[in-house]
Amino acid sequence: MAVIDGTPECQRAVHYAGRRAKNSNGGLVLLYVIPEGDFQQWLGVEEIMRAEAREEAEAVVAKAAQVVRETIGIEPEVVIREGGAAEQINLVIEEDRDVAILVLAAGSAKEGPGPLVSSVAGRGAAFPIPVTILPDTLTNEEIDALC
Repeated sequence: MAVIDGTPECQRAVHYAGRRAKNSNGGLVLLYVIPEGDFQQWLGVEEIMRAEAREEAEAVVAKAAQVVRETIGIEPEVVIREGGAAEQINLVIEEDRDVAILVLAAGSAKEGPGPLVSSVAGRGAAFPIPVTILPDTLTNEEIDALC
């Protein structure tokens, strides 16, 4: 499973997860989490904002899925959820026992590797499945060699 969040590093995570899935005859889940708390407006405005966020999520995930189809040749499963990213990742893992590994890519920003990587790393042994974190320096060719 790879998390789609629109960051440049998520493309590397998707590439690795897709190659790994293909090479192991497995599947690939692409998860997009719409952040909670973005929709605290009047009811009508909230519904419009939620619908727009969903449309954006669908477009971003569709683009990532198309790249996977074209470059790797597998059909990913797309999951879109609302809530906190770490919570939704855990829920998907609990609900889909076929998810065997979570792939994340570290960012290169001076603030650190990114909120998802920091959140998962902070949980340590408490995480229910293995997590692969790709460094920000790997190219797609190097990722292919790892898979």
